[in-house]
Amino acid sequence: MFTYHCLNNISEVGLEHMPDNFKEVDSIGEADAILVRSANMKDMELPDKLIAIGRAGAGVNNIPLDTCSEKGIVVFNTPGANANGVKELVIAGMLLASRDIVGGIEWLEKQESTEDLPKKVEKQKQQFAGNEINGKKLGIIGLGAIGVMVANAAVNLGMKVFGYDPFISVQAAWSLSRSIRHVTDINEIYSDCDYITIHVPLSNDTRGMIGKEAISKMKEGVVLLNFARDALVDEDAIIEGLKSGKVKKYVTDFVTPAVAHAKNTLVTPHLGASTLESEENCAEMAVNEIVDYLENGNIKNSVNYPACDVGVCTSVGRVAITHKNIPNMLSRFTGVLGNAGINISYLTNKSRGAYAYSIIDTNDTLTEEVVDGLNQVDGVFKVRVIK
Repeated sequence: MFTYHCLNNISEVGLEHMPDNFKEVDSIGEADAILVRSANMKDMELPDKLIAIGRAGAGVNNIPLDTCSEKGIVVFNTPGANANGVKELVIAGMLLASRDIVGGIEWLEKQESTEDLPKKVEKQKQQFAGNEINGKKLGIIGLGAIGVMVANAAVNLGMKVFGYDPFISVQAAWSLSRSIRHVTDINEIYSDCDYITIHVPLSNDTRGMIGKEAISKMKEGVVLLNFARDALVDEDAIIEGLKSGKVKKYVTDFVTPAVAHAKNTLVTPHLGASTLESEENCAEMAVNEIVDYLENGNIKNSVNYPACDVGVCTSVGRVAITHKNIPNMLSRFTGVLGNAGINISYLTNKSRGAYAYSIIDTNDTLTEEVVDGLNQVDGVFKVRVIK
């Protein structure tokens, strides 16, 4: 029997995928796995029993990754599960920035419902006129799951789409419309595009990447959209760009004091993945990842350990080991098994930076003494017998 704990409300559609041998518990200390959405785990004390964390969403800045890695806890996320919800909001953001729909609605709400209202509307509506997005140039920085969906949708709306991503995956490349121009110099996006939307993860390299220098290279009257991470955009630079008119509109899904009421900003209260469908998709994916890892040892969509899929064990035993990525680990593992007379039928080892993961299938039952021996190997974080 495996146990799990939900730190947030997790969609019942996802939890329905939990097998009968999984039980929800009230205490984190009793859980083999945790399912989480936005709850802050950084100050939590993680119990030794904890094996895995499933984040029902893409961002993991609420999870202490370094601590998890050192404790052998595999952290999963759900890339692409909420992509369509974010894509639709990005498209809506472009339309709202192009046509002053919000301004028109707000003006109308302030008017009295008198007989002359229709005539008043006809006189005033011109002040809310805008532009169509058909034929305009859209630059997309980051062609992951969301960026690809935005690109394809924009093409279907008649836009000329430019995509920049030096690390584009094969799957993303196959998914892109042939009409999209893949550029290798981000400055081409800045100088040519009427609309720019950013879809990259936040890292030391991308923090503040849309700053004063980048904005200075953009077209006059550019519309900038940020539905990825707030810190990707330098707020002082964007406010300056808005005041000067260099940036026509800044559309973002991240509420901060600096942009919340700034002129020519459209700020939504972090609604990107807040759809019923996105929450269900994220929950289902997170549950399936956790179940496959706990039952079979397979890792898919982990943010701190390498991907590893060896299917279902057909041998007598299987042991999964999280450990440091240092030399001679495999020889030490096989030495422990060999000394105990355990025959190995299959072995795989994957690494990711400072951390590694090994799965060993055996033709013999793994005893407690063998497991203790593996745990004693220097550099081992967790040893888990799966079968």
